[in-house]
Amino acid sequence: MSSYVALGEQVASGLDRRTELKEFLRSRRARLRPEDVGLPSHGRRRVPGLRREELAQLAGVSFAYYTLLEQGYGETMSAEVLDSIARALRLTEEEREHLIRLAQPERHRATQAASTEQPLRPSLQHLVDTLGVPAYVIDRRLNILGWNRLATAVFGDWGRLAPDERNAAKLAFLSPEARERFADPDSIALSIGKALRMNAGKSPEDPHFSTLIQELSQKSEEFRELWARHEVSCGTIGDVVRMRHPLVGEFDLVHEPMALPGGAPMRLATYHAEPDSPSEKALRVLASCEPEPLR
Repeated sequence: MSSYVALGEQVASGLDRRTELKEFLRSRRARLRPEDVGLPSHGRRRVPGLRREELAQLAGVSFAYYTLLEQGYGETMSAEVLDSIARALRLTEEEREHLIRLAQPERHRATQAASTEQPLRPSLQHLVDTLGVPAYVIDRRLNILGWNRLATAVFGDWGRLAPDERNAAKLAFLSPEARERFADPDSIALSIGKALRMNAGKSPEDPHFSTLIQELSQKSEEFRELWARHEVSCGTIGDVVRMRHPLVGEFDLVHEPMALPGGAPMRLATYHAEPDSPSEKALRVLASCEPEPLR
């Protein structure tokens, strides 16, 4: 059973870590073909990807030991074994971190326990207001906590939304008006879905994640398909985002996220245009206009 199908039973206690671990490993194994890793392919296979015994062979561990991990039991495994399995699966650094968090949550429990949500400090909101570029603060649950006027001009007026709708994942998957602000909304949704999976893996016990994921799964086929793929990423610094606005058309902004120190995990997301570019001119035009509302 896919993890999102069973979410209705998990809302009160968060995501099931063992299920997440099992499905993540199976999804990474399924994307590798024998020829990708120098193994012979013995004809047609019933399921895609490598078999468990092939992956165990590549990682240098016993079949029984790897099977134990893929059943959701990784607490007693050494860091060296997990690293070997990550290399055999050809995981990215973010995927490797995700694997370790799911396999050995005790190593991260202290960090998770200190990650209680908190409101935006007035001084931080003032800082955001004084920035000369579109900027907002977002928490680990992808809730948008505060933003400046330029962000409103570019992305729409989040202030007109109910507080529980000011969530980047809900906007990316459920709001046609928000999606219209991007030239490639599917790419934006993919990035946000990966970040949601990454953050949920850091705090699988948080029921807010399972509530959000359940709502998105019920309302968005695009999200259901993406969630089943177990993609994880926190994004790339310096990504160029192509915007689309009814007043100025398409223009490019460079996304620069920054982690904020102290308290619950928050990130300051800023967007700037290249100096003396048509995009900078478009941004100046938007800064002088009343923002278009989101509904």
